[in-house]
Amino acid sequence: NTWPTESCADVERMTQKRRNGGRSKHGRGHVKPVRCTNCGRCTPKDKAIKKFVIKNIVEAAAIRDISEASVYENYPLPKLYHKLTYCVSCAIHSKVVHARSKEARKDRTPPPRFRPRQSDGQQGARGAQQAAGGGGSGAAAGK
Repeated sequence: NTWPTESCADVERMTQKRRNGGRSKHGRGHVKPVRCTNCGRCTPKDKAIKKFVIKNIVEAAAIRDISEASVYENYPLPKLYHKLTYCVSCAIHSKVVHARSKEARKDRTPPPRFRPRQSDGQQGARGAQQAAGGGGSGAAAGK
């Protein structure tokens, strides 16, 4: 007989490394797998590390040449939108995520969002309005 002699309620639970078990499946019994972008491993969709990449189709060196040769002014260059899904081992290996200490794992704040800076020529409507001296709150103008 391989079953424990005491009741299951008395048996201590095994230690748990993560509060969510490394998944975000909470009420669902089963989650469809996705393929890792790097190695092709099947990983449950909620466990896979997802990364959304937006990059210019045109490389940085050619942007100026294309804008000079273009007939249209301020033509928006096309971008490449790609959602990458990694298995845990590939995400760690390619440094998308990194192993954290026991205390650091309890920190649930999301990582800071990366927003590329806009150059002076590409200011939005709000930035151009503030640069011209218009807009903003009336309190700052009175001082």
